Amino acid sequence: MNEEHGDAEPAGAVAEAVQGARRWLSRRSVLIAGASGLAVTGLAVGTATGKLPFSQALQRTLGVTSSNPTTQLGSTRVERVYSAARGRMVDLVFILPSKTPPKGLPMSLMLHGLHGNARSAAPTGTLKQLASDVARKAVPAYGFVAVDGGDNYWHEVHPGDDPMAMLLEEVPQWLRARGFAGPTGQPFACTGVSMGGFGALVYTRRRVERRQPPAAVATLAPALITSWPEMAKRHIFTGIQDWTSLDPLRHIDETKGVANGIWCGTEDSFITGVRRYIEAAHPAVAHTAHGKHGDPFNRTVVPSLISFLGKHVPRAD
Repeated sequence: MNEEHGDAEPAGAVAEAVQGARRWLSRRSVLIAGASGLAVTGLAVGTATGKLPFSQALQRTLGVTSSNPTTQLGSTRVERVYSAARGRMVDLVFILPSKTPPKGLPMSLMLHGLHGNARSAAPTGTLKQLASDVARKAVPAYGFVAVDGGDNYWHEVHPGDDPMAMLLEEVPQWLRARGFAGPTGQPFACTGVSMGGFGALVYTRRRVERRQPPAAVATLAPALITSWPEMAKRHIFTGIQDWTSLDPLRHIDETKGVANGIWCGTEDSFITGVRRYIEAAHPAVAHTAHGKHGDPFNRTVVPSLISFLGKHVPRAD
């Protein structure tokens, strides 16, 4: 019994030491987890706003070793403006390579897809890729501007709601007033996703008709539907003539002088129309790869998109 009692003291001391160590490790883990959680939260906010709201020391803790100031990681701005062409207030979203972009920064339109809006127009990773490429001088500085266009394939479906007129007439005024896109406010390019790709090609054609062609047009899985019965299901056009008057597959020659890039997944429902377009238009970039319609594919081609547009940014005077 004395032997058992004699062993109890060192055993208790060991247990107490172990418990103390566990408490220390637990507290340290909570502190680390708390810091990581704050950092992850900050990163999520930074992704949404284009700004990283945590210190460079914490960035180093997370393994973010870039020496660039956080202001160089890109920024987004959102405004509400009244569009007389659409007869309503719309969001105007700027995707910029830095917090303080240069005056006259060249801009590309970014047209959203069906059931989308200006805030959701750009594929995941666009802001980060643009800011990174501009910061390391892989491309000249430029930005994107997105605006709410509705679900009408970027043309006037209902009287008094004309998103194409908004793009052609109002967007340059908005850009010029904010010091973007040079003295004319004209976007140097147009980028579009899905329905926005259809709209980007129509916009390009309209600019060519005005003798003000953009330098480039870039489309991601553009909604190039190949039959009227399929397009009619969308209840967008008044009839087959309304559709064919705009269908980019029927007006390729009108835009052949504009540098063209197109990207689409091979499992995308629009791949047939995209392949027909590639065969007829011979774009400078024609990329197809495994993938379905939507952001999981689009985000994979953002580096190529940013690079393509960067080749066509106008030189500063």
